[in-house]
Amino acid sequence: MLKIVKDTAKSIHCPSKEVPLPLSEDDKATLDEMLTYLKNSQDPEFLEKHPNVREGIGLAAPQIGQNKRMLVIYYCIDEEEKKYVTYQLVNPRIISSSVKECYLANGEGCLSVDKEHPGYAYRYYKITVEAFDAFTNAPIRIRAVGFDAIVLQHEMDHLDGILFYDRIDAKEPFKKKPGSIAI
Repeated sequence: MLKIVKDTAKSIHCPSKEVPLPLSEDDKATLDEMLTYLKNSQDPEFLEKHPNVREGIGLAAPQIGQNKRMLVIYYCIDEEEKKYVTYQLVNPRIISSSVKECYLANGEGCLSVDKEHPGYAYRYYKITVEAFDAFTNAPIRIRAVGFDAIVLQHEMDHLDGILFYDRIDAKEPFKKKPGSIAI
């Protein structure tokens, strides 16, 4: 099982390196292992057997000790129809973003951060991301809004050594920016 690097490690605060393409078998295996970790972390039976594992919806390579520009996202958007947002992205970059910002009303969390960091981490409400999709082995363009955009930006921040609490105003953590949207 993967070991999650905590925010006390120096490496998680460092920018990651671009991943050479075509994707190596080792890098694809790492992405698959990361996806399996997220799926397991959302399985109640697995969590019962592994009480130290926390539920997660996103994981970036720096969080498992590899400073590579790779990330995985997995979460349910429709329980009834069993629909999931699932990504294995390599070298993602935001190519456009809205002026409008948003934040999670209950605050963000992170598998690498054990301590509470109350406050609002402001992010773009809409983004367009280009990346290499390890599922299709081809480039992908993703348009994300609201919660989806927040999750992508959170994981992409890890690739630049940024943690969600770096985005919280230290003096006024619950300051509401005019025109921002609570998610």
